[in-house]
Amino acid sequence: MINLGYYNGRIAPLEELLIPANDRSNYYGDGVYDVVYGRRRRMFALDEHVARFFNSCAMLKIKPGIAPEELKTLFASLLEKLDSDEFCLYWHMSRGTALRGHAFPEKAAPNLLVTLRPHHMFDTASKRLKLLSVEDNRYYYCNIKTINLIPNVLAAEAAREAGCDEAVFVRNGYVTEGSHSNIAILQNGVFVTAPLTNLILPGVTRAHFIAICREKQIPVEERAFSLAEMEAADEILVMASSLQGAAVCELNGKPAGGRAPALYETLRAAYRQKFCRETGE
Repeated sequence: MINLGYYNGRIAPLEELLIPANDRSNYYGDGVYDVVYGRRRRMFALDEHVARFFNSCAMLKIKPGIAPEELKTLFASLLEKLDSDEFCLYWHMSRGTALRGHAFPEKAAPNLLVTLRPHHMFDTASKRLKLLSVEDNRYYYCNIKTINLIPNVLAAEAAREAGCDEAVFVRNGYVTEGSHSNIAILQNGVFVTAPLTNLILPGVTRAHFIAICREKQIPVEERAFSLAEMEAADEILVMASSLQGAAVCELNGKPAGGRAPALYETLRAAYRQKFCRETGE
């Protein structure tokens, strides 16, 4: 199984692909990204991810130089070269290649990087996660899916060092999101998740879970909730494309969740059915 790379028209094994030293992603993390998962050369929720990508480009004033449908066609052509049935497709676009300077370069064209690698979606299907809460000291552009992710990297490493699977950001006592996920709780039959503001990423998986709740007439509250509420919640959900809505067994070294397994399994099963249906099963 190969890891495939694409950069501005060049296709090569990912480990052999070269990027110019003056790509602004190297200096500033000046770019945006997105990622999709799929099977059988079918990409799950591609339209939503592509729409978010172009919205992030607009918020950073990056002119993509490629239309959404052209980007989807490129992805499909690259998938034909992958020798794995299940995959992760990541892409990012930087502002361009130019000598280092903080202001936008005047004539640089954007650079597009795409990577494809095998990924088995259901390897951790039954695993409950351990979480570590950390202070949310990020800046105020969390709604942009930028490749500038150092606060998230530091939080994820703190979680790893503590023997946990994910870090949860807490700002002024309220939960915002995870280092690479959105967070929700189930309490008294209600699905509660932070509202869409500039403090969280508009997660595609988050949106799917909200839609599933509404289809099944499960009440939804998009509101701020505290760390104390999360500690006392019946269930805690970690929502990301790679996790498909994982449940939690531990928060800050103490048992958490596990008190509404039937409701959680209803949501998780509905999400998995949606994924399987849209990827060819």
